[in-house]
Amino acid sequence: MLNGKVVLVTGSNKGIGLEIVRIFLKSGATVVANYREKHDNLDRLLDEFGEKIILIKANISKSEEVKTLFSELKNRCKRLDVLVNNAGILKDNLLMMSKEEDFDCIIGTNLKGVFLCMQQAAKMMMRSGGSIVNISSIVGIGGNAGQCIYSASKAGVIGLTKSAAKEMGQFNIRVNAIAPGVIKTDMIAHLNDEKIGDFIKNTPLKKLGRPEDVAETALFLASDSASFINGQVIEVSGGLVI
Repeated sequence: MLNGKVVLVTGSNKGIGLEIVRIFLKSGATVVANYREKHDNLDRLLDEFGEKIILIKANISKSEEVKTLFSELKNRCKRLDVLVNNAGILKDNLLMMSKEEDFDCIIGTNLKGVFLCMQQAAKMMMRSGGSIVNISSIVGIGGNAGQCIYSASKAGVIGLTKSAAKEMGQFNIRVNAIAPGVIKTDMIAHLNDEKIGDFIKNTPLKKLGRPEDVAETALFLASDSASFINGQVIEVSGGLVI
């Protein structure tokens, strides 16, 4: 499906990002897996897929590190066909209890990082075209109590996606977003059984999502099968938000 393509996935060391890397590798792509803190998960993929996966450390909230990331990518791969902006952090708190440093940290990774990576990717894709897939969230669409900053960051990702899609379409660069619902990853490990049960009860499909559900959607949006899909936000939430 992606044979011969070069893909960059940010925040690839666990959860959704790790599964995106795995599925893209299985589809035949060469994957540059970006991480901030490396986990054994990436080493296992390196053992399995060898030279098809390239690991590059970078904090995407830092412009100089993003420039270095893309410089190394260009030197090693010469091209970029797909960018998946997955890196994100979550710090829940009520509006009145939130700290300014939390705002800077969350916005820095979840929104500024997406912006910085999109800028660099667009430069590499200008001549040959490509696909950018941004991982947002359903709370970026509907909001959520206790997640004002996180919601704002993910809503910003949607705004970036739609505006960039209008700008970059002329260069055959498609930009789309995925808005996951409640996915069974470490990001929901802090929730108790009652809260998880409420989410399942309120989801028409009566279950949590899997990282694979998001990764398969990302693969579709990255592929030629989605060649006429641009500027869209695909909810992968089991119908939690309708």
